[in-house]
Amino acid sequence: MSERKKVNIGTLRAMKQRGERASFITAYDFPLARYVDRAGVDMILVGDSLGMTVLGHKTTLPVTMDDMIRACQAVTRAVERAFVVGDMPYMSYQPSDRDAIINAGRFIAEADCDAVKMEGGKRMAGRVRAIVDAGILVMGHLGLTPQSLGQLGGYRVQGKSLAAYKQLLDDALALEDAGAHMLLLEAIPNEVAELIRNRLSIPVYGIGAGNRLDGQLVIVHDILGMFEEFTPKFIKRYAEVGKLITESITAYHNDVKTGAFPTEEHFYPIALEQLDEIRLFVEKNEGQQKAQ
Repeated sequence: MSERKKVNIGTLRAMKQRGERASFITAYDFPLARYVDRAGVDMILVGDSLGMTVLGHKTTLPVTMDDMIRACQAVTRAVERAFVVGDMPYMSYQPSDRDAIINAGRFIAEADCDAVKMEGGKRMAGRVRAIVDAGILVMGHLGLTPQSLGQLGGYRVQGKSLAAYKQLLDDALALEDAGAHMLLLEAIPNEVAELIRNRLSIPVYGIGAGNRLDGQLVIVHDILGMFEEFTPKFIKRYAEVGKLITESITAYHNDVKTGAFPTEEHFYPIALEQLDEIRLFVEKNEGQQKAQ
């Protein structure tokens, strides 16, 4: 029973203190979240990456609050143990503290998430503080931040110079000072990510940021082979589920075309006397219609 105890912020802090890495993965719907939770994963991010992995957009920018709330609701219905983080989409928190608090609150009140995630460093510290002051757990996000790809010049590794390291560290410290409870670092060299992690007291997780942090995040579609547009360097493929799905549906398609499916083993049975009664009724009814 203890293995299924709900993970909370206290659990995550304790894991950091004893050097136990947290497993962190995305999920966007009820079935996938149920599989993830059953696997014993510690944390689930309902990421705005669903814009690309589920909705077919080229970037995460078109994702709306309603998209995110609906996905988070599906995930939290499935989860018993994992800590669920809802990803605040583009323009859900940037305009004002009021917008940020209202939208972060929707993740908690409507979708039953445990925390929210938001991108940005010093410039978003005020937003983080406002949300935290409203009683909501916040995960910061630095490095390669998809909602700011235009400013970053595309999908590029961050923190590869002294100036870049100093900026990342300043941003990380500002977020911690603003009350952020956790931090996610994305696409940062292993050594640089470790240096930042060592300066913070809050748990620091990574996606493409090496193996010296407090946990690892991956996009579930990447590790299962279900996203074909590109595969990040840091991803390890654990399965080729996309290929298996295509092969299975192709086999079904061919069986339907050839008549190999469905067959008698797939039919619902009916008692012969009941069938005879139905057939007799049909015959009499057809005879009456012809007579008319």
